[in-house]
Amino acid sequence: MEEAIVSLAVERISDLLIHEAVFLKDVKDQVESLRAELKRMQCFLKDADRNLEQDARFQNRVSEIRDLAYDAEDVIDSFILKAAYQRDSHGIVKRFTSIFTKPYHLHKIGVQLKAIKTELQNISENLPAFEIPGDGEGSSSIFKVQQRLRRAYSHVEEEDVVSLEVSTKDVMTKLMTEEDRPHAVVSIVGMGGLGKTTLARKVYNHVDVRRHFDFLAWFSISQQCKPREVLLSVLKKVLSPSNNDREKIEKMDEIELTRTLFDALKEKRYLVVLDDIWRSEDWDILKPAFPRGRKGSKILFTTRNRNVASRADSCNTPIELSFLTDDESWNLLCKKAFPRSKMGSQCCSEEFVKLGKDMVKKCGGLPLAIVVLGCLLATKQSVAQWEMVHKNIHGHLNELQHQDRQYGAVNRILVSSYNDLPYPLKPCFLYLSHYPEDWEIPKKELIRLWIAEGFIPENEEFLMEDLGEKFLEELIDRSLVQVSTRDYTGTNVETCRVHDLLRDFCMKKAREEKFLEIIQQPLHELEVTLAESMLRRISTHPSESKVYLKGKHPKLRSLLFSHSEKLVELCISKYKSFKFLRVLTLAKRSDCNQPWHVSTEIGNLQHLRYLKFYYNNKVILPRSIGRLKNLYTLYIKFCDDIVIPDGVFKLERLRHIVIKSVGKFHVDGFRWRQGFTSKNIETLKFIVVDEKAAENNAVLRWTNIQSLGIEFTRAEYVKPTLILLAKLQRLRSVSLCFFYCSHLDLEPLSQYYHLSKLKLLGPIKDEPHPNGHVLKFLPLNIVKLTLFDCGLRQDPMAVLEKLCHLRILFLKGAYIGSKMVCSTNGFPKLDYLLIMLIMLEEWEIEEGAMPCLRELTLANVESLRMLPEGLRYMTTLQKLNLIGISSLLKERIKVIDGREGEEFYKVRHIPFIRHFLMPK
Repeated sequence: MEEAIVSLAVERISDLLIHEAVFLKDVKDQVESLRAELKRMQCFLKDADRNLEQDARFQNRVSEIRDLAYDAEDVIDSFILKAAYQRDSHGIVKRFTSIFTKPYHLHKIGVQLKAIKTELQNISENLPAFEIPGDGEGSSSIFKVQQRLRRAYSHVEEEDVVSLEVSTKDVMTKLMTEEDRPHAVVSIVGMGGLGKTTLARKVYNHVDVRRHFDFLAWFSISQQCKPREVLLSVLKKVLSPSNNDREKIEKMDEIELTRTLFDALKEKRYLVVLDDIWRSEDWDILKPAFPRGRKGSKILFTTRNRNVASRADSCNTPIELSFLTDDESWNLLCKKAFPRSKMGSQCCSEEFVKLGKDMVKKCGGLPLAIVVLGCLLATKQSVAQWEMVHKNIHGHLNELQHQDRQYGAVNRILVSSYNDLPYPLKPCFLYLSHYPEDWEIPKKELIRLWIAEGFIPENEEFLMEDLGEKFLEELIDRSLVQVSTRDYTGTNVETCRVHDLLRDFCMKKAREEKFLEIIQQPLHELEVTLAESMLRRISTHPSESKVYLKGKHPKLRSLLFSHSEKLVELCISKYKSFKFLRVLTLAKRSDCNQPWHVSTEIGNLQHLRYLKFYYNNKVILPRSIGRLKNLYTLYIKFCDDIVIPDGVFKLERLRHIVIKSVGKFHVDGFRWRQGFTSKNIETLKFIVVDEKAAENNAVLRWTNIQSLGIEFTRAEYVKPTLILLAKLQRLRSVSLCFFYCSHLDLEPLSQYYHLSKLKLLGPIKDEPHPNGHVLKFLPLNIVKLTLFDCGLRQDPMAVLEKLCHLRILFLKGAYIGSKMVCSTNGFPKLDYLLIMLIMLEEWEIEEGAMPCLRELTLANVESLRMLPEGLRYMTTLQKLNLIGISSLLKERIKVIDGREGEEFYKVRHIPFIRHFLMPK
């Protein structure tokens, strides 16, 4: 890990030499000399990083190197900050110009850098003789990491289910027994890593369970149970409220939420899963919100504490998971250690089998330990490499008490897996510790944070974002990170998570390495005080709806704030206390229509690379934000309006600009600037285009852009702009708004061969045309398509069903006709379909249409007289969501007291049907 920290210091010095060379004057030699010495240390630490535990003297020396690298980083960042002040030609900072250019200050910086270099050389000369054992992989370059990352990720959570068949049947039997009593709780009990959550998810998603219950909800409790969040989450799932109703619900106190949820569930046969509940007191608080419900309603617990399960329901015996047998353990290890071998252990030589069985025995039958071990062994090709892993995981196990053996095995295996990580991946893994327990981690956010922190090196072969994705895939491949959800492609990761045992290890390691610490906001206290003695990266975990940050921490690099923006507000009064800050997320709420004038002090955060704002009203950015020359990501979410100064468009390092309005589909004030031509930009949403964009070819400099959102003010700007954009080869996602246009020419879209995701928002005239339907020009490679308020008069299905790669389709106000037809063999790959068409009266589905559809949502189809007959042919359909349908149609598909509605035969085969009236 120390090697990674030294590499960050090297990167900062390199950045200084490239971007601030004009200000170096006569200290350039000292800067380059220090970089050379740090690089020499970096190469040494690549191999040493994995072996610190073996020699205390060596560990102390390496820690000294880490601290000196931090000192070097401070000197460098201070220099860049002063250079930035020198560039500024207005305001109070102008006074720094004459001061900073004096030779004395340059001399002082040179002396500091030279002193650090001397100390590094002294450490190097006095390092104890230390032979680094191993297979040499620790010295692999970033390019070897890239080569290994080229393999496709194949892990699927269900593959880890070993010997759960009996337990699955037991749980399902208990869940589907129709007990007529309140608070019937079924519990799965076992230590961490035994597969409780895996079993619960398997049951929760089972076809028979989905058919049996009217409503299902899942919530992860964890050690820090927050009852209000649990109640709020389940209630939102029950009601699926509109934006207005959602705001009302979020303002409810805990008592109101309890009463509202009780009323919403009392007529349903429901199943609610409370995953990883630790204390009986937590259930006591939640219990009043869950009524008797219809006969057979159940709560499913997973817990490590048998007493919690017994106290919750004395009538149901908890189902306890047992450890895997030796044979089961070996079979699971083979699946992970030899992922490409269908024969598994039959392909192993005798040496591999002997070593493998001995190692797996030390796992004590704990699936998590076996999976992580297997993924570690999958990266080792020789017997010698297996012997090294064998040696490492045996360390200290015999010193543990019997009751600690299983967790001790997990810890030793995690240490080995962590030490085995290529050095660039270690800070990426430790960074995951800042997210709260059971957090759904968005992939895009995580990778952008990695980049802002400097964990992802700039590279000619890969964009940093692409390399970050490969880093994440490697952590997943090693089972250090789990996939939570896939994106619209069905293959790429959208969100991920970390098992709680892995997170515990990650937090401990991050603290030991002086890498990151978590500040838990005291209960019922709003203030959190920072101090210089704290680590350079701090994650604040709020317990209240507001957090007031106070104190000073001049060396703070990252202020991480994982939260739901609707619930928590982070308040900072003095930005100048955090002049070295690189990562900052701010949230603000207002109960009145007051704009947020963001403080001009934010422009003093010259090192800022990642800036994220949330506000429930108008946002006004100061002109000083144009001084954030190092900014990579600017993300702003607001509700009313936004004012962005021109200086933002001159920030050449910007890679991601996301300006997101809630409740609106266009952005006032975010208009095209002719000077905004950064070749680094990859994400740009939304920008208002006028004739200036159509008249020049400036957009062609956006050679790296992948995701783009555009609002057109006039129809004649559309075609020339689309023609230009078609030349951008990396463009994958496009959103086009036409709210002020008519008679559009979308023909250039047919040339968007690389596009996979498209949104069209606003009215599209589709009168009969000699060239065919207006949607005829949609790119054939589209995977996800959204049509919103298009107001088409011709049935769009005749064109859309020919898009042979389409997997996800949203139709929201897209069609104002009364009849729609889906033909045989149409939509060959469609997986999810959402229809929100108020005027639709008749929908015909021919047999053989949509052969792969798994989920269908019909929302606000108030005019639809009956469900399509063709639904009964769609055998792949697993989930049907009916929201806001007429009460008459709802009655025709329900089963009441064993009597089937007249249209129930159309949906009988669908495992999960969710239907309710929209709240008034």
